[in-house]
Amino acid sequence: MPREGRTSPGQVHSGRVPRAGDFAPNTRLILLSAFAIVIGVLSTLGAVVLLGAIRFFTNLFFFQTLSFAARSPAEHHLGLAVMAVPVVGGLIVGLMARFGTEKIRGHGIPEAIETILYGKSRMSPKVAILKPLSSGIVIGSGGPFGAEGPIIVTGGAAASLLAQAFHLTAAERKALLVAGACAGMTAVFGTPLAAILLAVELLLFELRPRSLLPVALSCAVAGFLRPGWTSAGPLFPLATPPATWEALLSCCAAGLICGLASSATTVALYRVEDFFGRLPIHWMWWPALGGAVVGLGGVIAPRALGVGYDVIGDLLAHDLVTSAALSLLLVKFVIWVVALGSGTSGGVLAPLLMIGAGLGSVLSAWLPGGSPQLWALVCMAAMLAGTMRAPLTAVVFAFGLTQDANAFLPTILGCATAYGFTVIAMPRSILTEKIARRGRHVFREYGVDPLERHFVDEVMTRAIVSIPAALTVAEIRSRYFGRAQHHRAYPVVDDGRLLAMVDREVVNRMAASDALKTLGGLISGSPLPDYALPGETCRAVAQRLAAAGEERLPVVDDPISLRVVGIVSRSDLLKPMRAQHEEESLRERVFHVGGSARAAGGRESSR
Repeated sequence: MPREGRTSPGQVHSGRVPRAGDFAPNTRLILLSAFAIVIGVLSTLGAVVLLGAIRFFTNLFFFQTLSFAARSPAEHHLGLAVMAVPVVGGLIVGLMARFGTEKIRGHGIPEAIETILYGKSRMSPKVAILKPLSSGIVIGSGGPFGAEGPIIVTGGAAASLLAQAFHLTAAERKALLVAGACAGMTAVFGTPLAAILLAVELLLFELRPRSLLPVALSCAVAGFLRPGWTSAGPLFPLATPPATWEALLSCCAAGLICGLASSATTVALYRVEDFFGRLPIHWMWWPALGGAVVGLGGVIAPRALGVGYDVIGDLLAHDLVTSAALSLLLVKFVIWVVALGSGTSGGVLAPLLMIGAGLGSVLSAWLPGGSPQLWALVCMAAMLAGTMRAPLTAVVFAFGLTQDANAFLPTILGCATAYGFTVIAMPRSILTEKIARRGRHVFREYGVDPLERHFVDEVMTRAIVSIPAALTVAEIRSRYFGRAQHHRAYPVVDDGRLLAMVDREVVNRMAASDALKTLGGLISGSPLPDYALPGETCRAVAQRLAAAGEERLPVVDDPISLRVVGIVSRSDLLKPMRAQHEEESLRERVFHVGGSARAAGGRESSR
């Protein structure tokens, strides 16, 4: 039967209890939506500034000109002197991190996750300014990174600063921070749906209207504004022919290979990071050492330097011969792992796209059922899905970058296979491993809280022992708090109406001076204690108990009569967990060989 009169977590008790709905009531949703629209504009401006900084420093370092023209570092005429350019960039960023803020170091996404989970979504102005500047210097000096990690931090920092200027909760700041981060990604890549899925799979750690709507609005705003400063349409337009049935096995094979490559990439990155951590020099110098390896790689394969969007386009179009693709793949992998492991400012998304596309281009000669362009795209997405553990983001991101509808199904299968492999083979992703190394575990599974699905009247204790208000304190102390005490606290009632909750400590304090007075007279005029309603969710009550440090609440019929109908305690709130434990751990065979069907038979614990 449908339940009427349910309340939601955090609801203030009033004379009327609202009807339950699919979501928790949120009267501030319109306010957050208005903030999200502003944040979409700010994040787009941040993306323009970041990409402009990358172009400016690319021209400055490689061509010694003051220009914002889009040029590839591979077009330089520096000869062997190019080896010094990434070293200079790494040295500058090391100094910025040492004397500015350490938070500009690293991938970008792990730092955003850590701020969301452990920093109450508060970012500093230094991060908002120094992250895009440092990233522009690193990438502009040949660093093998993309703009996605830096723009996620930059957009998130701008949104966080705006949110900190107003009276908002940490949860509301989180929604706006993620909205800014994903709007920045939309502004760079033109993939709003993939950015929203990135929020769901990596950043929000919830799926509620109060967070999903601001993210969606800010990404939409950034998507609409993007054609105003860059070309519209997909970044890497592609049109592959439909795959044949043979592609089914090829997709699985490609996914497994990418899953293995994802695991190897994560291990290699943190092995390099450990190597730098053992060096007997300050971490400020590490980016310069990493820059030396980048410079050497730039001599071997100049197109491995910088963002490399043009290279990704060539790999997807299969415009490079296998030997050139293999060379780029290996050099890009090495210089990216070393540079990122050195602690410089960079990201993971664009390098993974290039590595995955290069891997697919190399494997295409042995994968039947599709064109070489298809396998470059499938492996590009699968590499992203396996390494970042974000399969939905990877699938939609690949589609948004190419708008190749024929590749949609093969991409799903390849991403799912790579994702499944890394889930089994690796305890953490390339993003969460960094956080775990700081002593903080990130659990990324979503599920409906069982306390949300059950209500107080399902778990409360109905056999109430209450204290009449007409009794004296001495009588109460002797009768209820003597050796035969059964409960830690009792509701005090007057003709069934709740007046207070008292425990031994309160009664002993009253008995010291007012033992012969009635309890009702002593508490007359006192504010009502907190109480629960039968229609509240267990989660709402659990939150209030935790906030107040209490162990139990009286349950009243309604806020008008205040008639006590039960008691709900912490132990009562554990009851919904029993059903979940059974669902998760109890294996049972419902249908048996021979046609018998016994739902209760054949049970086996998974422990």
